[in-house]
Amino acid sequence: MFLRTLLKQKLKKTMEHSNSITVSTLNGLIAILEDGKLGYVNAAENVEDTRLKADFLKYSRERAQFVTELQNEINSLGKSTDEGSGPLGAIHRAWIDFKSMVTSNDSESVINACLTGEEAAVEKYKLALKQEQLNGDLRTIIAKQLAHIEGVMVTLKMEKIA
Repeated sequence: MFLRTLLKQKLKKTMEHSNSITVSTLNGLIAILEDGKLGYVNAAENVEDTRLKADFLKYSRERAQFVTELQNEINSLGKSTDEGSGPLGAIHRAWIDFKSMVTSNDSESVINACLTGEEAAVEKYKLALKQEQLNGDLRTIIAKQLAHIEGVMVTLKMEKIA
């Protein structure tokens, strides 16, 4: 009986630790997504091309949707989302202040700034996928979001060439 109680306590602590790491990882992704969401709104405000402006606003909405997905996963663990930035987002805030990077409203400069942010997001997502504590469903969600962000990067790079 005593051994069973000790095992239950150990298992509970292990699960709590695993959930804590998972929540921290997700909060870090949420922070970089929030940066991206705001970055794309700023990008839309700094381009004249209406099609590009619409694309940037679409990407901002997608980032908001990704945030909601990750927040739902945190809530399903019985935890609440962190209002501040998590460790992954705090390590390196990639979405820059457009006023300092974009000296004129030329599309190429704005796209370059967006690519900088997306490269940082991809880095954070890849780090997150290395976390052993993530369950299969969560890995699937993160991998899907990562693939989408990488697709946006390809689109932005093609936009630069056009």
